[in-house]
Amino acid sequence: MRSMILILTSLAFMAGAAHADANKQTKGSFEDKFRQLEVDLPTPNTYRTASGAPGESYWQQRADYQIRATLDEAAKRLTGSQIVTYRNNSPHALSYVWFQLDQNIFKQDSIARRTETTSPGGRPGAVTDRLGLGALAREHALADTTHGFEIGKVADGAGRSLAHTIVDTMMRVDLPRPLEPGRSQSLQIEWAFNIIDQNVIGGRAGYEHFEETNTDIFFQAQWHPRLVAYTDYAGWQHKQFIGRGEFTLEFGDFDVSLTLPDDHIVASTGELQNPTQMLSPIQRARLAQAASATSPVFIVTPEEALANEREGTSGTKTWRFKASNVRDFAWASSRKFIWDAMGVDQPDGQDVMAMSFYPNEAEPLWSKYSTHAVAHTIGAYSKFSFPYPYPTAISVNTWESGGMEYPMITFNGYRPVIDKKTGERTYTRRAKYGLIGVVIHEIGHIYFPMTVNSDERQWTWMDEGINSFLQRMAELTWEETFPGRGGPVNVLDGIVDYMVSEDQQPIMTNSESISQLGANAYAKPTAALVVLRETVLGRDLFDHAFREYSKRWRFKRPTPADFFRTMEDASGVDLDWFWRGWFYTTDHVDVAISGVREYRISSKDPEVDNPAARLLREQQQPEPVTVQENRAEGEPTYLERHPELRDFYNENDEFAVTNKDRNDYTTYLEGLSVEERRTLERAVQEDPFLYFVDFANIGGLVSPLPLRFTYEDGSKRSAMIPAEVWRLNSENVTKLFIEDKKVVRIELDPEHRTADADYSNNQFPQVPVQSRLELFRFTSQQRNQMAESLVELKAKSEASPDGRDAPLAPTSGPAR
Repeated sequence: MRSMILILTSLAFMAGAAHADANKQTKGSFEDKFRQLEVDLPTPNTYRTASGAPGESYWQQRADYQIRATLDEAAKRLTGSQIVTYRNNSPHALSYVWFQLDQNIFKQDSIARRTETTSPGGRPGAVTDRLGLGALAREHALADTTHGFEIGKVADGAGRSLAHTIVDTMMRVDLPRPLEPGRSQSLQIEWAFNIIDQNVIGGRAGYEHFEETNTDIFFQAQWHPRLVAYTDYAGWQHKQFIGRGEFTLEFGDFDVSLTLPDDHIVASTGELQNPTQMLSPIQRARLAQAASATSPVFIVTPEEALANEREGTSGTKTWRFKASNVRDFAWASSRKFIWDAMGVDQPDGQDVMAMSFYPNEAEPLWSKYSTHAVAHTIGAYSKFSFPYPYPTAISVNTWESGGMEYPMITFNGYRPVIDKKTGERTYTRRAKYGLIGVVIHEIGHIYFPMTVNSDERQWTWMDEGINSFLQRMAELTWEETFPGRGGPVNVLDGIVDYMVSEDQQPIMTNSESISQLGANAYAKPTAALVVLRETVLGRDLFDHAFREYSKRWRFKRPTPADFFRTMEDASGVDLDWFWRGWFYTTDHVDVAISGVREYRISSKDPEVDNPAARLLREQQQPEPVTVQENRAEGEPTYLERHPELRDFYNENDEFAVTNKDRNDYTTYLEGLSVEERRTLERAVQEDPFLYFVDFANIGGLVSPLPLRFTYEDGSKRSAMIPAEVWRLNSENVTKLFIEDKKVVRIELDPEHRTADADYSNNQFPQVPVQSRLELFRFTSQQRNQMAESLVELKAKSEASPDGRDAPLAPTSGPAR
């Protein structure tokens, strides 16, 4: 570091009488990163307050359902009827109501089908035309079978037909007379549809066929016409279902009867109303045992499930479930299901039955981890929000990977593989952590948005982003080294590549217009909330504010403004700069230490300062190399050969103290006030090190500055500079640090707390960035360390006379 002497002077400050209007900047290049967000947010009203809480006139609609449905397993077809009681709690008379017909997305003439494209975002002139076998199989499946809702009867509660109009994935039902505020209307609808083969077509529900055993798993969601939400901020939320933007729904009670093959085991939203008819005595006894168990108990064992799927049946049974105050209803059924369960005790809420349903193809992975992950999620999420609000929490294995959420039930992927060398079923590291992570994520969705009922169709990040943040908190309390989304344990490192990329949109973008949904709606909000909790607010303030938001909007429908305002209201911290930068722009964090200058205080006393200045110059300005070489060669200077030329200036350098210097010092002291002289004397006595540190905001996103100073004696000190340091200049700032010891290193964000994109410019002096370069050839195969271990053990067992070496595959699981 370059060291200098700093001269203290007496300064007077003048405040200007005028200031520029930041919102109408016409001079200079000032950009107000701290402009208040209230000028852009919706105006508070009696429905939604300026504090972010529901107002005194807040309202939301209600829809109660009575549904009967029958599964035709051979035809892969569902037929049903429903009576919906719709209560108008709004202040408006409604002359029609809208229903969501989500199955219509699979119709050949749907908006989604007609607007499908290939190679999204392809560069002009680039040849990207391609068609895979999977994509072609999907086209065949959609063409070979008619999909979408087949709407039959639409009538009022008395059975009188009502006019209705289908608009893509929405249906308008015209009421015989306007539905006045505070009144209810019953509606009857009959419907049917052909269930999609989810493995071929994709989507959030359908059936999965197992070729080897000619068996199926049915998992049904968006399976009946559902009321469209009518809100104070958007009216009818009937933006068409195109595929990404999920669902906006009303709370209500469900009474559902499902007629299914009589050997099917069923997982469903709600509580089973006829267990005596549907479950055997031993299954009911096992459920009772599971309620107080500390590890999962098999309700249907793997052996029982395997025997059940081999038998087949031609009979049916009708399962009846009821669910109170839920916004949706989903279910799954199969003769393949293993079923395990364990109770979760909630000190501040009702006890919960955590359960998992999965085929033998999911073993040994699912019995080891799924239900434990369900139980862990309830404990972790309740700490941040509120007790889990429902009696059951279910994880169902319905596909190879990924997940989907509904009240009390989730559909989750990841399965083991059969190793071709050993014949053993093992699982990869990716499958293990993928399963635990997806269960945490999907069960977490029962809190957000199934309870805190945000508008998924409009703002994907409000459920996916908030939930992904809580998922990460839960993962790191499951295991400290739990891999993050995309790989790094620190999600702030994992988001950097996306935040510096050109192909992105602000978080506050509708999901149908986002080019990289996973990064935009999941990973970036996660990173933002981690920064907000760990760096900006601190845990105490963040956790209190987030818990307040969760409780305020439990069983209500918040908007982004309600979240932003509540977090500020409950924390007492102005966060407008944070929301604006992280959620409304594509700026990224890249702050550099662009310069450091070290000073010592000048006492103005020539007897002290002049020797110090001489020593400093000797340290900073070594003799010219020419002088050193001449001396080494023994060549005398001209002055050495003619000493008579020496005079006063040769005997005394410019740092020699003269009487004039002493007189000037006396005059200087006499001109100081008592307070100024006291300040100078203290500074001279303490003799601190002064560091002027320059910071450059390269990425554009203003950020706090977490700093670590390392001193000459090896000790360290941390400091946190709030983001408001950028309020007058968002591009470059200089900060003074007064230290009592010499600093040898300054590090910016050494703990990776800000999602900084480039750590090579975060230290002074700079140090090389360390890494390791590996030569490799590309392979897409996932390493299966468990299978590798089995191969080793099998070889060892074959070589051992007694053959006592056992396989490594996990055998722990639910009690039988």
